Amino acid sequence: MMERRLTKIKMASSLPVSHPLALAFILLLILPLALEAKLHAKPVLTYHRGPIITGRLNLSLLWYGQFGRSQKNAIRTFIKSLNYNGRANFQPQVSTWWEMVGSYQSMAMKHSRKTPRIQVNVVKQITDNSYSLGKVMTKDFIKTLVQKATAGNRNTVAVIFTSRQVTASDLCSGQCFEHGVIGNTQPYILVGNPETECPGTCAWPFHRSEYGLQGVTLQPPNGNIGADAMVIHFASGLASTVTNPFKTGFYQPGGRNDELIEATTACPGIFGSGALPGYTGKVRVDPITGGGFNAHGYKGRKFMLPAIWNPKTSSCWTLL
Repeated sequence: MMERRLTKIKMASSLPVSHPLALAFILLLILPLALEAKLHAKPVLTYHRGPIITGRLNLSLLWYGQFGRSQKNAIRTFIKSLNYNGRANFQPQVSTWWEMVGSYQSMAMKHSRKTPRIQVNVVKQITDNSYSLGKVMTKDFIKTLVQKATAGNRNTVAVIFTSRQVTASDLCSGQCFEHGVIGNTQPYILVGNPETECPGTCAWPFHRSEYGLQGVTLQPPNGNIGADAMVIHFASGLASTVTNPFKTGFYQPGGRNDELIEATTACPGIFGSGALPGYTGKVRVDPITGGGFNAHGYKGRKFMLPAIWNPKTSSCWTLL
């Protein structure tokens, strides 16, 4: 009797040794699939019948802080690239990405036979090298700078770029750009240089990510981590502003911290087909500079642009 009880105890004590190993093996198999499923979980952006930007987009740029010439040139060239059609052998192009943003017009105006191209124009530029409001950007300061950038012209979108020395309100804490409305009528975009404040959050894939799986980092296509990261987030801000300028256009509620899920935030961390956590997806590498990119722009410039939620297929769309 005693022998039988001892045998049972030995058998019971041997079970926990093998189960953790089996569980770990199963987790190794399931975890990548679970992460992929989470990354590619399909959001559904719906149109809430509010106005979206169509036809023409006027931008008033305000450079707040110290920017190098190369940084400004990279961002300005990206803006020029939105409506630039290069040679056929330079594919894919920034303008193709911009056409996808413009395709939201046909979903909002279902009776329209042809989707007009959204023409982007920089109508004003202001530089504030002296940090006139300090180096910590608050909500109240944003309102003042938007007024300074637009001079009250409601037909323009204010775009505030802050330099690496500036701490911008709410940026780096879950979001890398901000777009909103002042007084229910004046849209704005705020983009900060993350190179000093939060490169691990907002400069990936050009800097090692602080969160999630650690994938391969890429060289910035224009040779400047801050500028190339700002192009990604400025592009995201433009897409969100065009498709949801007053928070009544295309979006899905229920994002992180109750933020709206919009055109590019619906597809986080995706830059090419086959993207996985820590992996950009299919992109290209410039054989001369080593910079990673997925779009050609004005005068041969190269850029990395985020995936966009395609309203026709209800899925994330990339250039490659």
